[in-house]
Amino acid sequence: MRAFEDLVAEAADADVAGWGFAWLDGRATEERPPWGYARLLATRLAGVRSALDVDTGGGEVLDEAPVLPRRMVATESWPPNAARARARLEPRGVEVVETADGAAFPFPDGIFELVTSRHPVRPCWPEIARVLAPGGTYLAQHVGPGSAFELIELFLGPLPDRSGRDPDREATQAAAAGLQVVDLRTARLRMEIRDVGAAVWLLRKCVWWVPDFSVGRYRDRLRELDARIRAEGPFVAHSTRHLIEAHKIDESVQK
Repeated sequence: MRAFEDLVAEAADADVAGWGFAWLDGRATEERPPWGYARLLATRLAGVRSALDVDTGGGEVLDEAPVLPRRMVATESWPPNAARARARLEPRGVEVVETADGAAFPFPDGIFELVTSRHPVRPCWPEIARVLAPGGTYLAQHVGPGSAFELIELFLGPLPDRSGRDPDREATQAAAAGLQVVDLRTARLRMEIRDVGAAVWLLRKCVWWVPDFSVGRYRDRLRELDARIRAEGPFVAHSTRHLIEAHKIDESVQK
């Protein structure tokens, strides 16, 4: 394994834009959820005429779908990601809209048959329900509670509340917005971090994990992590994910 300073310097300079994780190949791993979100997404997109992908990142997951609907729109709130998504998706006819974090969607009511998202920042259920057509579907993979807390607490110390992003709470919120949850699946997944540079890169990319992270501020903790990995092998953490599918109730059918 290379020297601590080399690993940290390389990770500190690496590009973290977009939502791809190829930089970690050979340096960190994470189990994939059993439901295969990218495959599910591709199947659903091929069967509708209009769709919205929320918090698309750099458009990496959406771009895996071989067939896109006639009207395909993606939103992203972080400018570097939005620029990357435009470069990737606009040649395929996708409209990429840069939005403000937490703002209402700039779209009319009931315009999309399908709304999707992989790891949304915070799902706004009333807005999702508003832009869905009657009978339309929300299909998404969300980050669950307590994800990567072993790594986060290594830097921040013990955190008392791990209940954020609870899948049952999100299902209740979806129902309150007028959506009928028809599928809710959860998974706990093993993560392995094999060198300190991978940890630096992850903490730079997932800025909400340790919001004040910088190499200078946490150099001592990084040295501790480096020594631990060299002595014991990969640092193990766990992520949680949930798949949620919800339908907008078509009141005309019910009548």
